[in-house]
Amino acid sequence: MQIIKTAEALLTALAQRKASVGLVPTMGALHQGHLSLIKRAISENTTVVVSIYINPTQFDRKEDLTKYPRTLASDLVLLESLSKDLIIYTPSDETLYPQGIVSKNYDFGSLATHMEGASRPGHFNGVATVVEALFTRVKPHKAYFGEKDFQQLQIINALNLQLNMGIEIIGCPIERTAEGLALSSRNTVLSEEQKKKAAQIYQTLCLLIDTIDTWSVNQMEHFFKTKIEALAGFKVDYFAVAAVTDLVPVKTLEPDLNYRLFAAVFVGNIRLIDTLELVRK
Repeated sequence: MQIIKTAEALLTALAQRKASVGLVPTMGALHQGHLSLIKRAISENTTVVVSIYINPTQFDRKEDLTKYPRTLASDLVLLESLSKDLIIYTPSDETLYPQGIVSKNYDFGSLATHMEGASRPGHFNGVATVVEALFTRVKPHKAYFGEKDFQQLQIINALNLQLNMGIEIIGCPIERTAEGLALSSRNTVLSEEQKKKAAQIYQTLCLLIDTIDTWSVNQMEHFFKTKIEALAGFKVDYFAVAAVTDLVPVKTLEPDLNYRLFAAVFVGNIRLIDTLELVRK
């Protein structure tokens, strides 16, 4: 397993490998969700690069960046258990932001306007900036992202098209606990009781799938907010039903469009997100 910090060393390492490069970008604090992406990348590529970089420009609150778990030593142990042939890229701020730590400005239209875009201004510019930097340095054939961050996945698809990078962007299913809680690095700072209760976010989204023929979107939103905020310390940031193509929240469902449910919930001061495809019966 190669651990690489500089763009020059990365270029040398990739030049010595066979074609078909898969990239799994992460911010560390790895869990089974990350590992599922890496396993798929290993199965589909001859060379796999896993980046570990806590990107400062995508944090809208400085305290969240400060508190984000930093677990590089244990992350490397996990990665080595998967494959000794991985390239682990751990760049410095200066490597990815040679002109200083600042986001570029992109135009992703409605994809970046609502939900996470509204709750976290500038977040997607920060995500796109670091992903562009990683894509430029690694030049992967395929890149893997989890569908829990579905809005981010659509932003990255748009980035790839706008810059004509020709990378195959692969969205991978959400990994969950047995109770349904979406796996996230933020879960590590929740108590066991909070984790148990937080599983109701997914469970409630599942209940709403059964209501689409009888409830309006407003009724779904009211039910979700009432049920989740009945849990002590839980506060709904947003609930939305949005078309997959443009991610614009709607109040009325059209029969020929595909939609997803999106939710963000504060558990104490920890913010969790989840999403579920709205499957019509």
